[in-house]
Amino acid sequence: MEISRRQFLRYCGVTTVTLTTVREWPLSAVAEVSARTLLVTDWKELADIALETARRMGASYADIRIVRSRRETIAVGPGGGGGLGAFFAEEEAGRDQRPTRVARSESLGFGVRVLYNGTWGFSASPMITSDEIRRITAEAVAIARANAAINTARVRLAPVKAYREIWQTPIVKNPFDVSVEEKIALLVRVDELGRKVKGVARVATSLAFVHEHKRFASTEGSYIEQHIYHTLPQLTVTAMRRDVGARPEVATRNAFIPPQSIGYEYVEQLKWEEITEQIAQEAVEMLSAKEVQPGRYTLLIAPSNLYLTIHETIGHSTELDRVLGYEANFAGTSFLTLDKLGKYRVGSKIVNFVADRTMPGGLATVGYDDDGVPAQRWHVIREGILVGYQTTRELAHVVRENFSRGCSYADSWSSMPIPRMPNVWLEPGKDRLSPEELIADTKEGILIEGRGSYSIDQQRLNFQFGGNAFWEIKNGKKVGLLRNVVYQSYTPEFWNSCDAICGQEYWINQGTPGDGKGEPQQTNSVSHGCAMARFRNITVFNSGGV
Repeated sequence: MEISRRQFLRYCGVTTVTLTTVREWPLSAVAEVSARTLLVTDWKELADIALETARRMGASYADIRIVRSRRETIAVGPGGGGGLGAFFAEEEAGRDQRPTRVARSESLGFGVRVLYNGTWGFSASPMITSDEIRRITAEAVAIARANAAINTARVRLAPVKAYREIWQTPIVKNPFDVSVEEKIALLVRVDELGRKVKGVARVATSLAFVHEHKRFASTEGSYIEQHIYHTLPQLTVTAMRRDVGARPEVATRNAFIPPQSIGYEYVEQLKWEEITEQIAQEAVEMLSAKEVQPGRYTLLIAPSNLYLTIHETIGHSTELDRVLGYEANFAGTSFLTLDKLGKYRVGSKIVNFVADRTMPGGLATVGYDDDGVPAQRWHVIREGILVGYQTTRELAHVVRENFSRGCSYADSWSSMPIPRMPNVWLEPGKDRLSPEELIADTKEGILIEGRGSYSIDQQRLNFQFGGNAFWEIKNGKKVGLLRNVVYQSYTPEFWNSCDAICGQEYWINQGTPGDGKGEPQQTNSVSHGCAMARFRNITVFNSGGV
């Protein structure tokens, strides 16, 4: 589909360009410095100013990160919110009234981190000049000196080699080189495809793209440059039924297209027509779904739902800073305490979890972490037993390892790096078991797809998860849709009940782009690949539409 410039301008109701700063700098000055900095070919000279200043002032270690972050989001369809009344108002406004939003943001700056007398100091600025780098480095050292006076536990860093590398997410097509007109045309076409299905009231679809250009240098000799790209498509279809004399019913189905660390080629390769038609038909069918009856069920959980359970129960519980109580005030703790390492059974023997910053397409996949440690992969759960944690250079010694697992990350040049979750994925089953064969092998149960509401305690033990679409299984067949399904369990009980996992061919790399942690809060993007898995005798209750 082609659109004219006039149509494009009409579609683009809002366009924003934001330059993020930490201090109250004049935006004109920041923009001028940003433009000039982007032309600097030898950023190492700027980095050396920070490193030499830190050494001269007595720091035992220092690093600098110069980061440019870009984000673009294009959306076609309702903006969300406003309740049922707003929904009907949008629907009555007419099918040709498609609100379209284009938002762009850019952030550029640097942060300096130092160790003085075993204590951290950090400061940052958007003004990338030689004088400002000297000033900020001196400020970071002054902060570390002040903190050292009251610090009772000195930082110990695991050794790391010096690296001089350039790394980039493997991409074929840079999403930021593709015109906004082309992206809007694609989304409008998807919108039209969804609206063709009888019973569909509205379609909301979007594309988001992220580019992080990171430059890292340290007093240990590393000079690392990275370009990291994320592509995040979304599609939601809402169906509505208005029976005479009855309250209108609404059902929403989300496609849960996996976000990936990849280029625009991902968007072009997606089978949009097939995905949209299926989701639209299922949204209409959901209007007639019957209520689930509470009880104990066998659950078949698809990757579009299971990834979140992995994230909350395994991903967070194997974060070592949580285990040590460092995040208790905000993000919580973990039931997988140090005394359980190497002997505690978290799941059945077929349950294996890998922490991985090298996985192709993973949202947490990088060449190096923000400590300058190379990306790697390792087991945190092997044959159901806890065998590892997520560590950084600062935390490695706690588990008697002399190297970091590379889990340091800062979400901005203005944020200090903290331990963050890598991609954590469930190994597929060893047999070539398909989802269809797993369904056929299940006499009675419920198939769950898509993300819904969820809740879990601060130790990552007791939880409940909803979903987006649910099918009743009887005698090995899907016999109809259910509604208001929520499953509830206890983490070791849940993973020990897993008795089948589909094979590698059916493994899907799902993920989440907005995982919050830390004070001040930072966000991280991670992937949790898995194949459909079966869990026996799990408590299910009716959420009552909540």
